[in-house]
Amino acid sequence: MIPAKTSGAAADRPRIGIPWRTTQEEQGKIRQKLDYYFEAARKAGAEPSEISLQQGPEQLQKQLSELDAFILPGSPADVDPARYGAAKHAKTNELDANRDTTDIAILDHALRASKPVLAICYGCQLLNVYFDGTLIQDIRAERPQSGPHGSTDLPPGAVKGDVRHQASFSPGSRLAGLSRAPEAEINSSHHQAIDKVGHDLQVAARASDGTVEGVEWTGGPNWLVGVQWHPERMPGDPFSERLFADFVAAARVPRDSVAQKV
Repeated sequence: MIPAKTSGAAADRPRIGIPWRTTQEEQGKIRQKLDYYFEAARKAGAEPSEISLQQGPEQLQKQLSELDAFILPGSPADVDPARYGAAKHAKTNELDANRDTTDIAILDHALRASKPVLAICYGCQLLNVYFDGTLIQDIRAERPQSGPHGSTDLPPGAVKGDVRHQASFSPGSRLAGLSRAPEAEINSSHHQAIDKVGHDLQVAARASDGTVEGVEWTGGPNWLVGVQWHPERMPGDPFSERLFADFVAAARVPRDSVAQKV
């Protein structure tokens, strides 16, 4: 029997690389939260692939060369503050050197090859550090006047889960265009945030307390966006779905046509 043709066959879908969130989760095959990114990418028309945090540089580069775009996911780990010249704060979470170095290798490759990157939460913070920015290591400790951005900021006895709050978008930014409104409600699950914005990044979204919620790269034609919230955990939200759809659409553009625009 000849199998029926299906639309959106894997061969026609952009290949999106997504690194494991932490070495520990990869070793334990703990992928519940990783799968949120896979599901969002598939729904947007892409074919996601795991990127191991434990492979050697040559093997990693070979895998990256076979992929069309990348999602840098969130993580329970924090970016090593030594990477932005700071001492480790008492409230900074455990570090994962494998995750840091893998994300940096992905960004190196994506920029050389003009491939799109969607950086989320930890990924957004690493993106900022990659471009020589710095981080607030604990919002509650360093910016006590800020509103809640994670469940640890809620009063005792409060229902846990993602905090939700409004974000305002910079006029003319990609996020503003995708939102189709000057503001949107986003979810929030982080204790660190961008402090000094990295070079060639522009702030595209802020919370009402001034916390940076989104950045976009201005150094070239690459689709390179970082968001501090978790659009992968907002299924059915039109703005979140447009963000993933726009990212996947950029991944479909042949790399040589992007390079000609540089």
